[in-house]
Amino acid sequence: MRSSHILGAVLGLPLLWLAPAAQADIAVIVHAANPVQQLTSRQVAELYLGRSRTFTSGQYAQVVDQGIDDPVRSRFFKDISGMSIGQVTAFWSRLKFTGQVQPPQNLDGDSAVLEFVRRNPGAIGYVSATTLADARVKTVLVLRE
Repeated sequence: MRSSHILGAVLGLPLLWLAPAAQADIAVIVHAANPVQQLTSRQVAELYLGRSRTFTSGQYAQVVDQGIDDPVRSRFFKDISGMSIGQVTAFWSRLKFTGQVQPPQNLDGDSAVLEFVRRNPGAIGYVSATTLADARVKTVLVLRE
């Protein structure tokens, strides 16, 4: 009886390799009072790479980022800019050296980003689309899996 469980487990292992790695969509969110209804990937990249400091409405953007080692962060930057996290880090190191602009504030996880955006009318952040949002934030871009 026990050998049949082991055999079943061994035979089932190759199926795990065939399954694609599950990744959730990423939602770029702003405060519900923000007049911006939609942003493009390029516009989001401009904000997150310090090339723009305002939304299309002219309102100053408080840009917040996920934690340094968060896998959502790495996928986010790859999707919006084509840059790896190493490239993003090098990019910000160069910019910080000039003293012109500071990188977005890193927050620890979806719930912290969601809470920051809920409390700050000029905030923009990103979370796993599976994270429960509410009427205090709105999604302006979805990066599909």
